[in-house]
Formats: sequence, structure tokens, C-alpha cells
Amino acid sequence: MITKFEMHIRVRYQETDAQARVHHANYITYFEVVRTEMLREAGFSYREMEASGLYLVVAEAECKYRAAAVFDDLLCISIETVKAKGVRIENRYEVRRDDEVIATGRTLLACVDKSGKPRPIPKRLCLPA
Repeated sequence: MITKFEMHIRVRYQETDAQARVHHANYITYFEVVRTEMLREAGFSYREMEASGLYLVVAEAECKYRAAAVFDDLLCISIETVKAKGVRIENRYEVRRDDEVIATGRTLLACVDKSGKPRPIPKRLCLPA
């Protein structure tokens, strides 16, 4: 299991608001993109997981904004998995433009089956105890 990963995202025009800044909701989308790509880099995908009848749903999401990003900024989005056992995975995020931290965040994911009942996360996603 990969516990740290980062990728770059260039801010697209449609991600900005009337003040020409990245709309706050897009940071949660950035978190999801980097989380999905980290799984892919580890040789595992959401598609694979869903085909097996398991889903990772966001139980909690938070974002703290420290500076504004604007159209055409190249952002580095990093993720670190800090807990992964039982039915939950906790990730922390940092969004940077060059050396400036733009935002930080956290998500708590729950593993459920098609009916929404909690299920243990796949062993491939668990962190060592």
C-alpha cells in the first residue's frame, strides 16, 4: 500500500468563481482526484473495488483555506494515508502552489457494501498495525 502520493493539477477556468479564484468546493474534488490516482499507482482502482461489491464513501470531509488559487495556477496536491484499518481510511491533504500552502484537508472514508452496510476495507488497503 502506498501511503503518500502527490500529483499536479492545473486550475481550469471553469473551476473559478466570480472573484476569479478557485471555488471552495473544487478543493474536495482535487482531494478525490489525488486519492483515486494514489490507488491507481498502488495497482488498485475504485472500479476494481466496486466490481467486488465494496465502495469507499466519504463519511467526513474538511478543508482549511490559507490562500487563493486562480486560473492557470499549477497546484501540487499531496495525500497521506494516516489510518487504514477496520472499516475506515483517514487521509490528509495539502495543496501547494510552488512553496506556498494554499489549503489543507482531511477525509474519513468508510467501506460499505451495496446496501450501505459497513464492511472491512480490503487487506491491500490496510496499514500495518
